[in-house]
Parts: sequence; structure tokens; C-alpha cells
Amino acid sequence: MNVETLNCPNCGAGVESDRTQCEFCRTRLKTVACPDCLGLMFFGNKFCGHCGAEATVAETSHDNASGKCPRCQIELVKLDIAENELRQCERCDGMWVDVETFENICADREKQSAVLYFVAKKQPIQEGRPKISYVPCPDCGQLMNRSNFANSSGVIIDVCKKHGVWFDANELPKIIDFIHRGGMELAREKERIDLEAERDKLRDERHQMARDDQRLGAGGIWDVEERTTIGQFIRKLFD
Repeated sequence: MNVETLNCPNCGAGVESDRTQCEFCRTRLKTVACPDCLGLMFFGNKFCGHCGAEATVAETSHDNASGKCPRCQIELVKLDIAENELRQCERCDGMWVDVETFENICADREKQSAVLYFVAKKQPIQEGRPKISYVPCPDCGQLMNRSNFANSSGVIIDVCKKHGVWFDANELPKIIDFIHRGGMELAREKERIDLEAERDKLRDERHQMARDDQRLGAGGIWDVEERTTIGQFIRKLFD
């Protein structure tokens, strides 16, 4: 990690970015990324020392239409973080993100940084996952599916395909860290390799069955309906 000299948000003294406490006023320090330029800054600074951008502030509102926390069953609080609309449980710090917002966060480093800046304000929570259970979608009430994000991140999230994703506390930052480390690119490459392997397997099976047909002198061991079904399956591999 590159060490920079930053200004303490409490006394303004110069402090190296790898320090966890100001040596002058003893304020506890934590570095976060600027939402605009992604440069390092101490949490609590009002402006970025690199580009001058104002630190991200989350606007909150209580709305009965926000739905209930799938785990605590209390009303969620709406958050507006740099044009990202999320919903949070004030008891367990879980977050609900709709499909479109989640796609935007995954694709935009500035949005990722803004969310991480907000999460940095929260007090550290105890490690360990909540008890494994299927929880309801805050929007439709249907039980959500549990999924390993990108099939390789190791972060198990709760997904409603129609409405969004539920993140238990600290799961969304872990997802963003996974993306920053190139996890999405590696997952896509693995999916491409697996797809090509499946295509090669199907091709070999078709060739073997064609050879069997010729050896048996049959007109074909697949009828028209079976051939159509297999053709549809193969086309799906390219969709």
C-alpha cells in the first residue's frame, strides 16, 4: 500500500495514511476513498485533499413503504448515497439493494467508493454470519434464494430475481472488494472456459452417436422431436 501524508480531520496535523491514530490529538483514524477521484482521505474529512470534492453524505428517510428487514422485521430506512438508493436496517446494519442499483454499483467505481465511505461510518460489528436461513424479500415477501456471488466470491447473498439483493452487515463491502480485486473478470473467464468444455463434450457425444448410427445401419437413433430439443439446448449455449 502506498503511504501518503493526510490531514487529521480533528486537528489538521499531517499524519501518514497507514496510521490508525493521530500522534498529536490521539483521534482514531480510518482511511476511505474519495467518491470522485478515489484518492485516500481520512474518514471525517469534509473535503478530499486531492481533488477538493465534498465527502459523501447519506440522506436518510423513514418511509412505511420501505419494507421490513428480512431478519429483524423492523422498518428499513431509505438511504440516498451519491444517487444510489438503498435501504438499511438500523438494528443489524443489513442492506437491501434493488436490481438496477446493484448493477450500477457493480459497474461504477465511484458509486462503489461512495457506498464504502458510508459503510466506514458504521461501528465494527461482530464477526461471523447470521444463522443460515431463507429470508423473505422486503418487497414481495417471497423467500429468497441463497447464492454465492459470481459463483466464486465466497460471499453468500440472498437474492430475489425480481426485486433485488439482501446483504447482511459487511457483505456489500466484501462484494465491492471482490470486484476491485478483479473477481468479476476471473469469474467470467471461468464461465467461458466451462461453456467451451460443455460444447466440446456435446460435440464429442454427437460424433459418437453418429458413428454408432452408421455401424448399426440405422437411420438415426434420435427422432425429429429429440433432435429439435438438443438443437435448442445447444443454441442456448450461445445466447
